[in-house]
Amino acid sequence: MRIVGDPWLTIIGMPDDSAAALPPASRAAIQAAEVIFGGPRHLELVRAELRGTPWPVPFDVAPVLAAKGRQVVVLASGDPFWFGVGGSLSAHLEPGEWTVLATPSTFSLIAGHLGWRIEDITCHGLHAAPFARLKGVLSPRGRLICLVRDGKAPAELAAWLVKEGAGEAQLWICERMGGPQKRVRTARADSFDLVDIAAPVAVAISLPEGVGLSSASGLPDDLFASDGQITKRPVRALTLSALAPRVGEHLWDIGAGSGSISVEWCIAGGRATAFELRADRVANIERNIEEFGLSPRMQVIEGEAIERVVQAELPDAVFAGGGADAALFEQLFAILPQGTRLVANGVTLETEMLLAQLHAHKGGDLLRIELAQAAPLGSMRGWQPARPLVQWSVTL
Repeated sequence: MRIVGDPWLTIIGMPDDSAAALPPASRAAIQAAEVIFGGPRHLELVRAELRGTPWPVPFDVAPVLAAKGRQVVVLASGDPFWFGVGGSLSAHLEPGEWTVLATPSTFSLIAGHLGWRIEDITCHGLHAAPFARLKGVLSPRGRLICLVRDGKAPAELAAWLVKEGAGEAQLWICERMGGPQKRVRTARADSFDLVDIAAPVAVAISLPEGVGLSSASGLPDDLFASDGQITKRPVRALTLSALAPRVGEHLWDIGAGSGSISVEWCIAGGRATAFELRADRVANIERNIEEFGLSPRMQVIEGEAIERVVQAELPDAVFAGGGADAALFEQLFAILPQGTRLVANGVTLETEMLLAQLHAHKGGDLLRIELAQAAPLGSMRGWQPARPLVQWSVTL
């Protein structure tokens, strides 16, 4: 019987092989449980029998939450709060409702096997996530450990690495870590030929030279799907510098075009909502979200921004690119909270005049950007100037 005030939920990290390897506190919680949730393998290991309830497919924490008031145990692999069910559950609970009894994570087991410092690598849960999620963390000589979906996933991950120019990457395929059936095999991404891979499985990766995106603002224009309506690389770098992205902050990208500003904002660790009027450009933005693996952090909303922003989560920063006019700015000034950073670019005389007036009334910085690029001029070369651009940036 649960004592009032005690946590009703115990989240237990399971080793690979048996419940006998669990510490006494974990075994005691399992013995006292009225209901035990977990995958079929874990339920079998602890002999849950009639007390056992397998996770629903598709995965859902609702059955656990519905069992509140009883003594409940949830079984997870390794450390439940490292790409595990712990975070999914605690998001719906109050502090004090749960306790966690973890065991070494798969990441720790693999790092120990390979002799890698965990602080020097990046760890990723790719059970239900696209491999493109790794695009922003690929780096020369970088090391990654990835939890993957099933025995077919390592070959698919190797093929993705080849597509990203990392065919020389060294892979360690790590099966059933922490138990007697543990197996670790190696292969290069561009010659991957391993078969009979058993789940649960993870892949450790040592990357070659010359891979990954630049960590500076202003990625090459040809990385983005676009119809030509894109904030060009030099201006994008200046714009992102003015927007000053920080990890976890939310951007509104108004008149997003290709969504390149939002993409680079998210690569820097933020979240973004792109507003775009034209359906064909919305399709390009969606393609960029997919290609850069940003679906959890970036979304696109089709339609008139002045109508749609009132329904969106408030941002920390706003970029107004295409289609910004006086009515839109009035709307933004009415709804944006104090401290929001606002950056607007204009290339037309009308927009330039508007931004100059806003600068006079609201302050901030007004910058005129004039760029030229070398281009053929007869048999020689000359400067081909781009249209001048005016950028206004302000903190409201």
